[in-house]
Amino acid sequence: MKFSLCLLTLFAGSSGVAAFSTSQSPTKSTTRLFSESSSPETSTESTGEQSSEGINGFATRPSTIYVPLSFEEMVKQISSTMEDARKAGKKRQMIRMLLPRSSENDNLGVFFETDVAEPDPSVYVDTILVPPDETWQGGIMQLYRAASLATQEILRRYSRNAQGGVVPRLVEDRSFDESGVDGIGLWLTQGATAADDVSCFVQPSQETIDGIERISSQAGERMVALVNPQWRIVDDALDSVSREESFLGAFASFLGGKGSSLRRLDEMGFESVYTMEGYVCRGGNVRLLKRFDTDWFVFAENDAGTDFIEVGSSVQRPSYQEVDQMLDSKGITLKYTRDFGLSPKL
Repeated sequence: MKFSLCLLTLFAGSSGVAAFSTSQSPTKSTTRLFSESSSPETSTESTGEQSSEGINGFATRPSTIYVPLSFEEMVKQISSTMEDARKAGKKRQMIRMLLPRSSENDNLGVFFETDVAEPDPSVYVDTILVPPDETWQGGIMQLYRAASLATQEILRRYSRNAQGGVVPRLVEDRSFDESGVDGIGLWLTQGATAADDVSCFVQPSQETIDGIERISSQAGERMVALVNPQWRIVDDALDSVSREESFLGAFASFLGGKGSSLRRLDEMGFESVYTMEGYVCRGGNVRLLKRFDTDWFVFAENDAGTDFIEVGSSVQRPSYQEVDQMLDSKGITLKYTRDFGLSPKL
């Protein structure tokens, strides 16, 4: 096995560095109020707005791109993106989002978020949005609970645009989680007409691809979505090799590479329509955000924790090193130096 992994690493190609731009100066999300007023109920059609070249060649951020500061903001943003993508003919959608978590639950070993126990926006007042990664306290079932509740709210809001505006009945199907503890589920909406129904897989894994293929075939022209798939966005050596259509690629897929699964999803027509990622860079929170019709935009959290500031954009997903370079080009130093007054506050 060690020899096989070494062989795969040897054959893995290195990825090129994509060119990116930084905004002229850190830009506060001043378009938030405009974006809030553009809800799915009032939206008439997708703007199809692309990132355009602004002053001195720097990218101009569309009004649809801003970092949501609350659970309700995130629900609005994702549901409207789903509607815009559907109008653009994208009926097989992939969504990656942050998850709501109680702001009081920062202590190691405390796994239960009492403020997100019910799928009602009014109980999400005291929550923060955090990445569903190794920083999440608890296991995959705690992740599933938060992702499942968020998915229900997104589907309820999205379905308001269905014929008659009837709030759909939501049905959960856990049969795709054969072990019962892998944190996988399927949510189905039952609206005014069958044509408006949506099938939404929550945290699907590569082992779920057969089920996704079956549901997609049955859905026909109806919407099928995947929320927070359990495979990484970026490729490791195994993933890179598994994308090759060769014996070595097939072997890499057998060992767990995602290439074969992604090819099958491509054949079914699945596309990423909304991606929001988060991690820490230079000691501060960073958010990467992209819609199906925009570039990647990078935001850094201000020191007060009240908003996120745009620091750059990229046609391709920027690497961690590129994000660090964006921060450096804007004069954003390590957070501890700002905390101790050794450099200007952000």
